[in-house]
Amino acid sequence: MIGEEWFEIVDDEDRVIGRAPRSACHGNPDLIHRVAHVLVVNRDGHILLQKRSMTKDVQPGRWDTSVGGHLDPGEGYRVAALREMREELGICDVPIEFLYRSRIRNDFESENIATFFTRYDGEICFDPVEIDAVRFFSAEEIDGRLGQGFFTPNFEEEWALYSRWCQTQACEVL
Repeated sequence: MIGEEWFEIVDDEDRVIGRAPRSACHGNPDLIHRVAHVLVVNRDGHILLQKRSMTKDVQPGRWDTSVGGHLDPGEGYRVAALREMREELGICDVPIEFLYRSRIRNDFESENIATFFTRYDGEICFDPVEIDAVRFFSAEEIDGRLGQGFFTPNFEEEWALYSRWCQTQACEVL
């Protein structure tokens, strides 16, 4: 494919072992690739979620993590998180804090993920090609919709990880 994205393929320890096109990675869980997430939280402690465009190849029309994107070859997690936040939501020049690493393993794909956090109450200018809508959700709203197909399975895993992380921190969101 002309212009197809290429991902670095990594092992379980996150060491680069090769490269593969996006089309090979999605659908082949043997090809572990890297993803950066950012959880965007407003002053009320609500988390911004994005509704994936109906044209997306993975989980179209479902609500997902504030920001999520694959790392470009040679790119680090923090740089990718900042780039994706700018590309997806138009958020620039805000600090992000690393929270934790995780892994997604399912029948469709395998991802090594680094999740970051930021506080933000400014304007959101989302990419309409990638995203159909954005809105802030309270923890209660999220908890009330889990397991109903409203969220992506990956976000539901992220929410469980974030909830556990918050229990060990002075977290205002939960």
